[in-house]
Amino acid sequence: MATGRTHRTATRGRGIPEATVARLPLYLRALTALSERSVPTVSSEELAAAAGVNSAKLRKDFSYLGSYGTRGVGYDVEYLVYQISRELGLTQDWPVVIVGIGNLGAALANYGGFASRGFRVAALIDADPAMAGKPVAGIPVQHTDELEKIIDDNGVSIGVIATPAGAAQQVCERLVAAGVTSILNFAPTVLSVPDGVDVRKVDLSIELQILAFHEQRKAGEEAEAQADAVLEAEAAAAAAKDAGKGPDGDVPAVMPA
Repeated sequence: MATGRTHRTATRGRGIPEATVARLPLYLRALTALSERSVPTVSSEELAAAAGVNSAKLRKDFSYLGSYGTRGVGYDVEYLVYQISRELGLTQDWPVVIVGIGNLGAALANYGGFASRGFRVAALIDADPAMAGKPVAGIPVQHTDELEKIIDDNGVSIGVIATPAGAAQQVCERLVAAGVTSILNFAPTVLSVPDGVDVRKVDLSIELQILAFHEQRKAGEEAEAQADAVLEAEAAAAAAKDAGKGPDGDVPAVMPA
């Protein structure tokens, strides 16, 4: 079976936009769920809703794959699963190394979704000599001194960095020098890489900060709405009071005979 080192998908050559590439895994996840339920076909509207995009964008994305569906029938689920998997390079085996086997690295090693999505954890690597030989997710941890040999022996082109920030750049440089051309970075730092190396950054703290921003905005909007409601109530009360007044002021409670 081919490895990631010897294969490159035709995505860039065929001119598929990066935004479309970023949505393909969303479609694949939704389609896989449909396939597991033995759903044979799906409309663009149904699939778009499951993937969290609008149907026009989905149809445009699929046009880059040469898939247009059938009017009145929709898209063939199994064929789309194959088509997107092929486009993403998931019809082959992609050996991956994870560097940094702390809590996060160990959690990634134990993640069961890699194998079902075309990725094989080829090695776990850590700088702590005390970790060497210890099994994590059934895989013995190896020392960073072996990094270059491990990458060469397994034909690895994808590396995952889960080290502390201070060690990430050095690990990145060693990975790149050894032949790794794609890096998934969980370290809270920006990596500097040469042209031809792709880096995807996953920063949980940044995602949480973005959510905090939205929560703060929602709280502000709620407070503003409550303040507007109070003002409206006060205005209504004042209007009602004014309605009970005559030209010379308040109407007496008891009119004179």
